[in-house]
Amino acid sequence: MKFVIHDVSYHVYISGEGSPLLLLHGFTGSKETWEPFYGEWEKTGQLISLDIIGHGETSSPQDVTRYGMESVVQDLRLLLDELHIEQINVLGYSMGGRLALSFAAMFPERVGKLILESASPGLKTVQERERRKQQDDALAQQILDNGISWFVDKWGNIPLFESQKQLPSGVQQSMREQRLKNDPIGLANSLRGMGTGMQPSWWGKLPFLQMPTLLVTGEWDEKFCRIAREMENLMPHAKHETILNAGHAIHVEQREIFGKIVSGFLANEKG
Repeated sequence: MKFVIHDVSYHVYISGEGSPLLLLHGFTGSKETWEPFYGEWEKTGQLISLDIIGHGETSSPQDVTRYGMESVVQDLRLLLDELHIEQINVLGYSMGGRLALSFAAMFPERVGKLILESASPGLKTVQERERRKQQDDALAQQILDNGISWFVDKWGNIPLFESQKQLPSGVQQSMREQRLKNDPIGLANSLRGMGTGMQPSWWGKLPFLQMPTLLVTGEWDEKFCRIAREMENLMPHAKHETILNAGHAIHVEQREIFGKIVSGFLANEKG
């Protein structure tokens, strides 16, 4: 389905019935990220999976301000309004996790349960954010200068994704092909508009978020394990699960385990 929100055409997949779950992919991903889980998760309720602005089939506007985290959160709110959904469970991975947490911070009454895979509340200090903004801006320019194929090869080889090289070659190739479908302008503007350095820091909001929250990290992803432990201590109803033999992308590296953890959390009335 297609929804036009403030001149951005969002492509959305909707299936199933019951308690709705919003699925938010990571940077360079798309709604295809979650396809392997559709059959299992549809048993727990309705699925709403979308291509985030600048990704997949959704528009990639030239205006960088359109990609601002708070702007995209408002888009999600309007999308749910159009679908007549008052409250929804939200699952986000990495960039999508930052978006999911941003949505929960800005509209906590709209979130039933929150599932964050390898995500953070942003950077704590102005200095950290400024340094990250400069890094993301430089990378965005490289994407525009060198093209999508060059960037996908570079992105697949960063240390964060080292553990994915253990995956079967067919899985790695499928991920590469999905990334290549993205628009270089969309990816560059995503970095410049909703990168970690650009988004608000939500650390101060965490103690006030009352929704049941599941934080999932892979044991080899030490940085995000550390962040998740700190978040768990600050959030009233959060629990952290560390998945063995996995890095940043648990949904790819330990697909079956990840699917069952999510299903179990959604099925548990208390979260």
